[in-house]
Amino acid sequence: MAKTNKKRRIFVLIALTAICAIVFLVIRSKNEKSQTQGPESVTIKRTTIVQKALAIGSIEPIDEIEIKSKISGVVGKLYADVGSYVRQGEPLLEVKPDPTPLELAEAKRDVEMKTIDLESLQREVSRQEQLQKRGLISDQSFERTNAQFEEAQVKHRIASERLDLLEKGKVRIADTDIETVVKAPISGFILERSVNVGDPVVPLTSYQAGTELMKMADMKNLVFEGTVDEIDVGKIQEGMPVDLQIGALPGKEIKGELSLISLKAHKEDNTTVFPVKIRITDAQGAVLRAGFSATANIIIAQKDSVLSLPERVVTFRNDSAFVRLLDDAGESTEQFIVTGLSDAIQIEICSGLQEGQKVLEKEVKEII
Repeated sequence: MAKTNKKRRIFVLIALTAICAIVFLVIRSKNEKSQTQGPESVTIKRTTIVQKALAIGSIEPIDEIEIKSKISGVVGKLYADVGSYVRQGEPLLEVKPDPTPLELAEAKRDVEMKTIDLESLQREVSRQEQLQKRGLISDQSFERTNAQFEEAQVKHRIASERLDLLEKGKVRIADTDIETVVKAPISGFILERSVNVGDPVVPLTSYQAGTELMKMADMKNLVFEGTVDEIDVGKIQEGMPVDLQIGALPGKEIKGELSLISLKAHKEDNTTVFPVKIRITDAQGAVLRAGFSATANIIIAQKDSVLSLPERVVTFRNDSAFVRLLDDAGESTEQFIVTGLSDAIQIEICSGLQEGQKVLEKEVKEII
């Protein structure tokens, strides 16, 4: 038992000695490496610096039109569906009249009443015409009766047209055909369909919005609609070039131009943002779809082949900028510099340094 304990103590002593030796060698290696290489530094070189403002939004058509009906009824037939391309004037759907029994009965009785009035006035006009020829009534009286007859003709025509529209779904007024087939107001694609066959349709009038049947747009003209943070909105202006990145099209860089900056901000997740619109100038051959989420980099300023440093090595103090250099004696000294354009990663060096010089990294403080 005593021999076993002795062996264990010897083994533990050997292990501790080996660990201490390894730690000593590691520390020594680090010190030698540090003495050989010196403090970490970066080299001043020429790069392109682009200052950008970020906008987040989506791709939308310039003009998106809601299709509505001017007559009531139910959807009787669909001629086009989502994704279809239709030309202006082509049929989209048919709204079949669906009057209530009371509406239909009232329309028929209205025609009958207007017919009776018309026939009665027609007989009166014939009678007064004979009396006028004999000189028994004045011309003024005859003209008044004739005007009433013409008014009755118009009312009878209106009642008949209303009945035709309720029963047949189409009618011709003057030289205009009014029918229940809703046609495309523009050439473009069907983006959404909000109704199915049999769904009721409320007409568009001056006092009600009406049922939205479809949405369509010309997909040739698209824009980016998004928002810019209030911090950046003072730096941008209309006409600036824009690079767009679309999540669904990785690797495609879409070109655009800032076309609109809203005059009014709004709150979004407790942040003040300004809506912007960007006109797409070059889609790079990509097929764009309405609703694609995208980010836009609005190019505020760009400088090519300028002296630059990583901004992390620059110390800003009292509106001045400083870096640390090694002097001839190997000591760290502070150097005043003049900086220019920054993209938050690289910063332009206007004066105080030369290309190829080495600038010391900032010391990293150990957390105790």
